[in-house]
Amino acid sequence: MGSKKSTGKLTLMALILMIFTSVFGFNNIPRAFYLMGYSAIPWYIFGAIAFFIPYAFMMAEFGAAYKDEKGGIYSWMESSVGRKFAFIGTFMWFSSYIVWMVSVSSSIWVPLSNLIFGSDKTSTWSLFGLNSAQTLGILGICFIIIITFLSSKGMNSISKVASVGGAFVTSANIVLIVGSLIVLFANKFKFAQPISLEQFTHSPNPAYGSILGVLGFLVFAIFAYGGLEAVGGLVDQTENSQVTFPKGIKISAIIIGIGYSLAILTVGFFTNWNSVLNNPDVKMANVSYVVIKNLGIELGKVFGLSPSGVEIMGTLFARYIGLAMFLALLGAFFTLIYAPLKQLIEGAPKGIWPKSWTKLDKNGMPVKAMYVQGITVIAIILIASFGGSNSDKFLDYLILMGNVSMTIPTMFLAIAFIFFKKNDNIKKPFVIFKSKTMATVWAIIVTITVGFANFFTIIQPAIETKDYVSTAFQLAGPIVFGLIAFILIWNFERKEKNKDIKRAA
Repeated sequence: MGSKKSTGKLTLMALILMIFTSVFGFNNIPRAFYLMGYSAIPWYIFGAIAFFIPYAFMMAEFGAAYKDEKGGIYSWMESSVGRKFAFIGTFMWFSSYIVWMVSVSSSIWVPLSNLIFGSDKTSTWSLFGLNSAQTLGILGICFIIIITFLSSKGMNSISKVASVGGAFVTSANIVLIVGSLIVLFANKFKFAQPISLEQFTHSPNPAYGSILGVLGFLVFAIFAYGGLEAVGGLVDQTENSQVTFPKGIKISAIIIGIGYSLAILTVGFFTNWNSVLNNPDVKMANVSYVVIKNLGIELGKVFGLSPSGVEIMGTLFARYIGLAMFLALLGAFFTLIYAPLKQLIEGAPKGIWPKSWTKLDKNGMPVKAMYVQGITVIAIILIASFGGSNSDKFLDYLILMGNVSMTIPTMFLAIAFIFFKKNDNIKKPFVIFKSKTMATVWAIIVTITVGFANFFTIIQPAIETKDYVSTAFQLAGPIVFGLIAFILIWNFERKEKNKDIKRAA
């Protein structure tokens, strides 16, 4: 099941692993426990019920109905609602992934540093006398060139790397769950973080004791499930897609929904919040390494190792998680450097882009468009790394602009699903929402949940720290990207109209 057939199409296992690398962020587990302890679990369950699982089922229905469409979410929205709606939603989503690529191309070296050195040393790295930010920029540019080149070789190379990333994400969770159970059994079922009803309703972290803190965490929990629409463009690349694609999404959604909550619970088997995480040196950026190193230390004690052996075991675990997260990010990068672009290029009207961008090579890849995308990302990295004293602020603001833009298309898709269900002319070979009313209710719930998360994300900096600049940039993201999309599609439609008038004359 996990191997490729000669067609080069995705099997069920390869598809599930690609969904895992796109959606399931292992980092979210230690971070959730750090922010909220066990009280993170009810919010993750809420996020799964109010957003992720119904949304995944919508994607499964869409995917089965449009199994032969190459344009992914663009085709789904255009067929259900209309061209302008589809183009604006897809372009906004694509733009946010350009920002994501810029950000990850420099942050991916942190887990690699943990693998090599046992800790994050990226702030000390220097190439050719350049400072660390410029060094990471150069590494990021080399990274983009290599991945763009390899991805352009076809779906086989993408799915192989994504499958390796997915396998390591899965292995990290197995290590976490099995390791924590061994510690729990050895400690005669005594939890390192004591368990009680209060622990599930109150965070041990004083920063998350207020209503604002809890709402901020709810947003974190909802966004932890993001990224599923990226695999929408892979329906036509999936073996027996009408059956395999919805099945892959269903299996992934249920495992991810249960997996997050179960994994957060297991962290408490071996980690006492006050003694391990209540430390000024522990931050969101490094908490995954702290937690997994602590698992290694506790296992070392269980196996009766010497103090130095216990420390070595902890360091080995920290390095392993560095490797797992590096490969998971690499797998996600291979999927996301291609999937959003494919949907924008192959779905949108051909005349909107230069003809050479839409041309596919023998591997079925829009190579020219992939290189244009790569050059765009490299240009932004150069500005962010070598643009002088304000360049780091430029990148920060760009990331803020991408935050909300990445999730707004989720609302577009949920709204489009209402129109999709009401249109009896669309053949629906796979149905989960049996009635149109039920489909509408769940689409509204998903839209409101994501809408609230976005609204709170935008206003949170202004309320909590009076940081109006961050609020302005988060609001500006969807407005700017949406406006560019509107101008592009409006200009295209105007040209088409003029052509029709000339023909009629």
